[in-house]
Amino acid sequence: MKKQVITFLLLIATTFSVNAQETVAGVKVDAKLTLEEQNLVLNGAGTREKFWMDMYVGALYLPKKSSNAKEIMDSKEAAAIKLNIVSGMISSDKMISAVNEGFENATNKNTASLKTKIDRFKSFFKEEIKKGDSFVFVNVPEEGVVIYKNGVKKGTIEGHDFKKALFGIWLCDKPADKGLKGKMLGK
Repeated sequence: MKKQVITFLLLIATTFSVNAQETVAGVKVDAKLTLEEQNLVLNGAGTREKFWMDMYVGALYLPKKSSNAKEIMDSKEAAAIKLNIVSGMISSDKMISAVNEGFENATNKNTASLKTKIDRFKSFFKEEIKKGDSFVFVNVPEEGVVIYKNGVKKGTIEGHDFKKALFGIWLCDKPADKGLKGKMLGK
């Protein structure tokens, strides 16, 4: 009987840990993400704040946890960033402006060689953006970064140079939000 109770409790604990979720700013952040045949684990999640208001929840998914931003940006392994919009103040124009600034900061203002890729990436934000929308950027080795909006695949942008700059928006030395960077790195 004791053995059965222990087995039952282990089964329950395993079930909850497999399906564990973290809640950040009211958004349930999954412990695992599988997209484009990439199986990733949550490295960390936090909020992008502006003027003391939460704008979106950002989550970083990796094959295995890491707190080294440079290694994550430089890595050619699978990885993903998921953004859940939690503010009605984010518009398409504001997101495109923030992306422009992010790429400038991530590349030390050396965006010329990435201009075509950045312009294509920004085109994925031209549709109306509203509270509750989600975006996922998945780095697929030897394919590129695959972009999803609300679970719908929007396109792929090739090149490790683009992946490095894109992930740099949140992980470079001058990130979009230092607090969010720390949370994404699991700190």
